Amino acid sequence: MSSAEADVESTSLTLLAGEVASQPIEWLPGVGARRGAVLREAGVNTVGDLLTRIPRRHLDRSRILPIAEAPVGQEVTLIAEVRTVKAPPPFRRGRRGPPHSVDVADDTGTLRCVWFQGGRYHTFEPGDIIALSGRVEVFRGQRQVSHPEYEFVSDDGEGKLLHTGGVIPLYGSTADMKERGLRSRGFRRLMMAALEACAAHLTTQLPAGAESRHSLMSLAEALWGVHFPADLATAEWARRRLAFEELFLLQRELETRRRALRQCEGFAFSESNDLVPRLLGSLPFELTAAQSRCTDEIGADLAARLPMRRLLHGDVGSGKTLVALCAALRVVEHGFQAAIMVPTEILAEQHFHTVRRLASGIGMEDVVLFKGGARTALKRELRNGLASGATRLVVGTHALIEADVEFARLGLAIVDEQHRFGVAQRARLSAKGAAIDLLIMTATPIPRSLALTLYGDLSVSVIDELPPGRQPIRTALRDPERRQGIFGFVADQVRAGRQAYVVYPLIEDSEKIDLTSAQSGFEELRTGWLADCRVELLHGRLPTEEKVDVMARFAAGEVDVLVSTTVIEVGVDVANATVIVIEHAERFGLAQLHQLRGRVGRGTDEAYCILVAYPTEGEGDEWRERLIALCETNDGFTLARKDLELRGPGEVLGMRQAGIPELRIAHIVKDEDLMQPARSEALRESDGSPA
Repeated sequence: MSSAEADVESTSLTLLAGEVASQPIEWLPGVGARRGAVLREAGVNTVGDLLTRIPRRHLDRSRILPIAEAPVGQEVTLIAEVRTVKAPPPFRRGRRGPPHSVDVADDTGTLRCVWFQGGRYHTFEPGDIIALSGRVEVFRGQRQVSHPEYEFVSDDGEGKLLHTGGVIPLYGSTADMKERGLRSRGFRRLMMAALEACAAHLTTQLPAGAESRHSLMSLAEALWGVHFPADLATAEWARRRLAFEELFLLQRELETRRRALRQCEGFAFSESNDLVPRLLGSLPFELTAAQSRCTDEIGADLAARLPMRRLLHGDVGSGKTLVALCAALRVVEHGFQAAIMVPTEILAEQHFHTVRRLASGIGMEDVVLFKGGARTALKRELRNGLASGATRLVVGTHALIEADVEFARLGLAIVDEQHRFGVAQRARLSAKGAAIDLLIMTATPIPRSLALTLYGDLSVSVIDELPPGRQPIRTALRDPERRQGIFGFVADQVRAGRQAYVVYPLIEDSEKIDLTSAQSGFEELRTGWLADCRVELLHGRLPTEEKVDVMARFAAGEVDVLVSTTVIEVGVDVANATVIVIEHAERFGLAQLHQLRGRVGRGTDEAYCILVAYPTEGEGDEWRERLIALCETNDGFTLARKDLELRGPGEVLGMRQAGIPELRIAHIVKDEDLMQPARSEALRESDGSPA
């Protein structure tokens, strides 16, 4: 195992370095022990951390209007003189007092500023000049602004306005931060203090000349520009400048990992002259062009002395398992062992039966299934087979990485549905051999921008076409009021000899969440609309043997309708299943919905996915955007990009789980065009020459 693989903890990208930037956050004036504690809880440990906590958005308050021209119903920014102050009488318990109000004026008119009970306001004096921003309303014939943002303007007019009169940053705050006066207003004061202390002492970590090569502003200009920009365009250019450096640091980290791997010498597996040709010759079809291309790419890696580190990804049903099996057989043919690790026992059973069937067809019988739920005696026998080398190909769960599992000569580790495993688990599997080849597979299509980020230390192969004959799955969004018709359609499909899935988000009913569960849905369907069908229930809490039995009977056609949770999300292939109904579809992510949809349409018959949504008033509109996107396309790569736009990369695939430093500034979709130039600069630095 390389040092790069051994260091499995997610690191942070330290964008700002230097003595001042590394000072503890309490070093700043205005940050005491209590404020420091809540900032540290949010990951702000140093002054540099604070400066790279960029605004979540900006408000344009740069246009200052005369009072007479301030339109009712819109937010405006004004500069005016305090004329009269009406302070409320002393507070009386149990009674709501009158508001605090201040009348202000300029040469064109007057306006009232009002703070109701609980509002924060300063002690104003007649003659004070203030800049204020807020929404203009009319109350009893008087124009007024309730709870305006404000600040005092100096007599000489010098000094920068922080809260009004320009493009104003808004920062995200936790409840604890707000209690310590760290709303946007408090953050702006801290940012100004930090910039004034640090800006002149910061140096970029980009290679010499990178700023000029890519027309980037300086680091100091970018920090001032993102926090206190002259206009909105400057704010975005400044953010992208910081994003570029962050992506550069990420790619530099990934290149370090790649170089560490290159120090290892692995095994060279020449082209297969026996097992792989026989396997391909035994198939009733030919590989797709994409499968052939990926097989060749993996083969070139296997033939090299450097250990392979490759990602194989493609859409649901694109044929990744067959490509991986070709790699495994090539390694086995040269006297080594191959291991395929999958996240669930159901998926392990599925892969095992598929691999064993294909391998048996070419006379290779030593394929075994290794899982945690196996009997003690059987597990001992299986471990002995792996340790002696008698077992050449194993399909298993995370049980393969247990300390007492040893391999005689492991040459290739294949990790399927990689996002279900942490980087530490993959590293432990790699440690079962010396400089072994590693092939990582996922059925989650990954846009190139994300692949360069999450897997910048891996080579990437993409199966971007489906086998011929596959029909697009017809997907529809339906209201719950149409459930009778939906399940009538399911019953019609069963009567025509087909099978169906019905998926629910929960196993059992919950008092806290108003959702139909798989348990209650199962009871409703088997005694109601689907009473004439053979209906079974599958979920993660069932004993392993029962789960495997239910799935096997469904695959054999002995079950018509399988009511399930998302335990069927990956790997369950039943060609006769033509319908999947997803209840409470608004509760699922887009990638997960696509994975679930991929359980049908495995055969040549037309297939259907029906999404039933139960949105609540507070749900917003994102759920509808997700579901409509799924209805409009079957292309997993298009949906993956949409998912990135809606949720971000961290949620989609889990960057921490992948061992990748978290991005705080760069956005994978918005900043896609920065990825390749940042990567080029990282290569330039590592090579000591132009990229």
